[in-house]
Amino acid sequence: TTQKGTMKPVKKTKAEEPELEPLCCCEYIDRNGEKNHVAACLCDCQDLDEGCDRWITCKSVQPETCEKIMDTISDRLRIPWLRGAKKVNISILPPLFLLPVFLRVASWHFLLGAVVLTSLPVLALWYYYLTHRRKEQTLFFLSLGLFSLGYMYYVFLQEVVPKGRVGPARLALLTCGLLLILFALYRAKKNPGYLRNPAHNDGALGGSQVECLNRKGPEKTKAFPSADLSGGLNNRAPKDETKDSPRTAAGSPAKGKEDWCAKCQLVRPARAWHCRICGICVRRMDHHCVWINSCVGESNHQAFILALLVFLLTSVYGITLTLDTICTDRSVFTALFYCPGVYANYSSALCFTCVWYSVIITGSMAYIFLIQLINISYNVTEREVQQALRQKTGRRLLCGLIVDTGLPGW
Repeated sequence: TTQKGTMKPVKKTKAEEPELEPLCCCEYIDRNGEKNHVAACLCDCQDLDEGCDRWITCKSVQPETCEKIMDTISDRLRIPWLRGAKKVNISILPPLFLLPVFLRVASWHFLLGAVVLTSLPVLALWYYYLTHRRKEQTLFFLSLGLFSLGYMYYVFLQEVVPKGRVGPARLALLTCGLLLILFALYRAKKNPGYLRNPAHNDGALGGSQVECLNRKGPEKTKAFPSADLSGGLNNRAPKDETKDSPRTAAGSPAKGKEDWCAKCQLVRPARAWHCRICGICVRRMDHHCVWINSCVGESNHQAFILALLVFLLTSVYGITLTLDTICTDRSVFTALFYCPGVYANYSSALCFTCVWYSVIITGSMAYIFLIQLINISYNVTEREVQQALRQKTGRRLLCGLIVDTGLPGW
């Protein structure tokens, strides 16, 4: 009897062994929970077949069908990796291909440069509002920012440095600035101060875990029971929660009362907010930044400010070195608007186009940096400013740069 009793668990482990088999480099678990292979990426796509049939027969394709097709493509777009194929986020790819093409096309002629450099911010803003209306995370802006840094540095090494006007010391200084930007971004991407449910013993959530929670959508998770993680961005709480929230009462933000988050099922400390893009509450949340694909909160606000400051200094320095190289007989400010003969040479035209692209990005980052400094000086967060404007308790001053939130501590 003892031998039979000991044999039963052995049989169970043998029966469970096929489920625990590790994945090969080309296998993965798809969104339906089934094992799939990278080579079968074009097989059994009923939604795509249906969409093609309707398109061939000149019938309208339903928006739900397009969304299903995109979900299938994003789920099957993978690269072979150790212990299973890794999923590739589609939003990473457009900047890698479109940015070099657009900048090189803009270098052909002055008018093409004006059209391209004007349309790039418009397209970026359109994509920004599109993703925020859908309340979903995107790696597009993080990919655009990192690839822009890398591509600008590549053009600088290939086109500016060989002209001989940038010495080793200046190049080393610019390289150190680039490395400091990457280090500050790495620190800013860390945990911004996520709040976890004290009833559970799981650790603090990192960026990848929050992204995993966001992919689950409205499903219930172990960490956040009965939590809907696919909420909107404009309002931090449902209507009934907003009415009963003690934080909306007048008082100093530093002395605000604790309130309950129905999403995360926990009591939030003062000035903590629920980010419906990340799907979790953040201590002293300032805003959700698309450039780092994460929230800016209590733990990473200083690193975020440092990243902005180092980026502005490095970008201005790189722009100065480039203009001083391609327009040697003019000042930097004059060369930015008037540099005769710059389009006579494709190399100098590409450098000039990259300079103006950097100026556009630097101007937008300078505006964000200025707003951050103003908010810090008045001891308010961007989330509190937007909340005051929505509730019509705040008023804009100095052309909208300063917002009086109406709080006694302001």
